[in-house]
This record gives sequence, C-alpha cells and structure tokens, in this order.
Amino acid sequence: MKQESYELFKNGSVEEIIKVIDAELKTRNESPFWTDKVVPFSKAILSVLVPLRDNNMLFTPENLPVNELTPELFFKWSDFVSLKTLAFTIQKSNEAGELLRTKLDSSTCKNYKEIDLSNLGDYLSKYTVNLENEALDFPISNYNLHQGVSNVIKSLL
Repeated sequence: MKQESYELFKNGSVEEIIKVIDAELKTRNESPFWTDKVVPFSKAILSVLVPLRDNNMLFTPENLPVNELTPELFFKWSDFVSLKTLAFTIQKSNEAGELLRTKLDSSTCKNYKEIDLSNLGDYLSKYTVNLENEALDFPISNYNLHQGVSNVIKSLL
C-alpha cells in the first residue's frame, strides 16, 4: 500500500483518504479502542492539509514550504503539539486573510483562502485543548494517547 498511499495523499479528497485508512484498519484487525480514534484524528488533520495542498500552500511544522502532501508530512502534523499549532496558525490566517507563520513566499501567502476549522476545532476540544489561548497546555495523557494513534496510522500507511 506504500506507493498507493503516496498517490492518494497527492491527489485524493479527505473522504477518499479516510475511506482507505478505515478499510486498512479493518483488514489489520486493530483494537476497537484505536479504530475509534484513528479515523477522527486523521479526518481532523486532513480537513486542513488537503485545502492547503489544493492551494499549493503546504508547509511543515517547522514552517518550511512543501510541494506535496505525503504520508510523511501527514505524520509530522500528527504530533499533537504540531496539530494544535496548525489549528492556531490557520485560525490566525483566517482572521488575517493571508497565510501566516510560514516561510512560504509572501505572494503565495496573500492568495490564502479561508479554511474551515470546525472539524479540527471539534476534535481538539474533545481532548481539552484550549482553543482560545495557544499558550495553555493540555494534559500529557492526551499527548501520549495521540502518539499511540499516530503509531497506528504509521503502521497502516
């Protein structure tokens, strides 16, 4: 599935990618505990990364420009701290009307189109991430849980 996943991340919709992840989970016979967490977690990340991909505005958690959405980039953003940072970056960008906090060239950033954060926001709030104050931390148990989810996803792709 490795080569297939590269093409899927490069061109697939959120729904198509989620469908493959869900199907792969079922073939692997993962514990229901992980199955119930992997799909919503993946959907939350992809709800932001796919629109960024479609507008040629992908970047890494280190704010560096990236040309393609790959499983590796997805894994980088699956770190819970990185995901929280992504949510605040997109929130601030939505308010400013341009992509902020990246090292993409300014002309690209000015072409930013607002991204719906409802899916990512709902997901993060379920895990006690404060969406009003970026400086406030979340329980370490939530971070550890999401490292496990990330490991399951990595094994699938």
